[in-house]
Amino acid sequence: MNLQKLFLTENACYKAGKKIAVKGIMVHSTAANNPWLSRYVGPDDGKLGKNKYNNHWNTYHPGGREVCVHAFIGKLADGSIATYQTLPWDHRGWHAGGSANNTHIGFEICEDDTNNAEYFGKVYREAVELCAYLCKLYCLSENDIVCHCEGYKRGIACNHSDVMHWFPKHGKSMDTFRADVKAELQKQEQPTKDNTPASWSKDAVNWAVENKLIVGDEHGNLALRSEVTREQMCVFLKRLHDLIKK
Repeated sequence: MNLQKLFLTENACYKAGKKIAVKGIMVHSTAANNPWLSRYVGPDDGKLGKNKYNNHWNTYHPGGREVCVHAFIGKLADGSIATYQTLPWDHRGWHAGGSANNTHIGFEICEDDTNNAEYFGKVYREAVELCAYLCKLYCLSENDIVCHCEGYKRGIACNHSDVMHWFPKHGKSMDTFRADVKAELQKQEQPTKDNTPASWSKDAVNWAVENKLIVGDEHGNLALRSEVTREQMCVFLKRLHDLIKK
C-alpha cells in the first residue's frame, strides 16, 4: 500500500469537526472515467499533479455538494497507484447519504472506463491492503466491510450502485473482496517464527526489546503470539514505569 496524507481542510465536512466511533468500512467508486487522484485531491503536493480546472474536493462544497470521504485510491502524476487519506479516520465523513456516516470509514476508488483489467487489479489490491490496515487499526474484521450498494440494501446508505457495476466485470464481488482482506490479515498475522515480529509490529517490538520491556526465555524466544497473563502485564507496566522515570 502506498499511503499518503493530504487532508481536505477547506471542505465543510472537515471544518465541521465531528468524530465517530468506527464500526465499519464502506467501499465506494467515483462513477466517472477519470483515474487521476488530482481530480479529487488537492492542491498538488508534487506527486498528485496539477488539476488545471481546480475542481478537486478541497473546497467548501465541491461542485456545490456536501461530500467528503476519508480517502481516495487512484493514479499519481507518474501513473503509479496510491491511497490518499483526506480526513482523519475517526472524522465523520459525508459519503454514505445515510446513517453509515456515523459509523463507517468511507473511501473512493477512482474509476477509469471500468474495462481496464490492469488498472482494476492494481486499485483492487490497494483497496484490499487499505482495508486490512484499517481493520487492524480499529479491531475490525472483513465482515465489517460493505460497499455503497450493500449499504443501501441494509438501509444505512442512499441508493447507489457502486461498486457492483464494476467489480463483476473483472471476476470480483464484495464476497471475494472480503475474502481477500481476510487472507491479507491472516498473512500479516503469520510470521515464519514465533520469535519473528510481523511487518506491522516490527519497529514496536524492537523498541520494546531494546528497552527491556519484553524479554525472551533462556533461548531468546519472545513468544510473540502467546497470550498475556495479568501477571505478565504487571511486569510489563512496572518496566514501562521504570523506563519513564529514567
